[in-house]
Amino acid sequence: MTVGRGSAAARARAYAVHLYTASGIVLGFFAAAEIVSETPDLRAIFLLFIGTVVIDATDGPLARRWEVKRFAARIDGRTIDDIVDYITYTFLPLLLVWRMGWLPDPAPVWALPALIASLFGFANTSAKDEKGGFFLGFPSYWNVVALYAGILYHLFGPWINAAMLLALAALTLAPIGFVYPNLAPRPWKAPVLVGAVVWLGILLAMLADYPRPPEWLFWLSLVYPALYTALSWHLRRRGPSAA
Repeated sequence: MTVGRGSAAARARAYAVHLYTASGIVLGFFAAAEIVSETPDLRAIFLLFIGTVVIDATDGPLARRWEVKRFAARIDGRTIDDIVDYITYTFLPLLLVWRMGWLPDPAPVWALPALIASLFGFANTSAKDEKGGFFLGFPSYWNVVALYAGILYHLFGPWINAAMLLALAALTLAPIGFVYPNLAPRPWKAPVLVGAVVWLGILLAMLADYPRPPEWLFWLSLVYPALYTALSWHLRRRGPSAA
């Protein structure tokens, strides 16, 4: 009887993780409703995007800890994760950039390559090298790109956003690696995760005056992405010996 109850509890926990992963689409739905509203509340939209990132960052460790592949194998959590991530990390952020007029006309010329490149990125079976701890290509962080696009538009105009979208769309399909934060090799995992938390705090602080935060805060917020990119390229170039 003890074994049976334990198995039932394990299955319940495993399916709860699937529900937790799927809850990201609920936040995405409310973000979509806000994006298409007459006067979108940008702060609310980005807070919803941040909520989906928190779910995405925490469901993987929970899935591994509670052995989801063993106790809830009939549901493929990776499929749920990819669907939710594509909608909330790619489709909705790029829709927002178009909706707010942060791109030069004709806006689809600049947004569609990113949309399509990320679709191929998500469909690439080698996109996540979980053993090595890397994403292959730019990991479709278009939610972050959208947040910066609003600020960049007010600082420099729409053309910098057009160039950024095209460059990152190309990097999405490029054979380069970016560190997978939850699976970063030691001793880099702790600094990457702690840095991400600090960076998140800076992004939240920028939302207080979005899309015109203090310029010093904006430039400060770029430090972590720059370090993350440099570390990713360093570790990818050095291979396992860099860990």
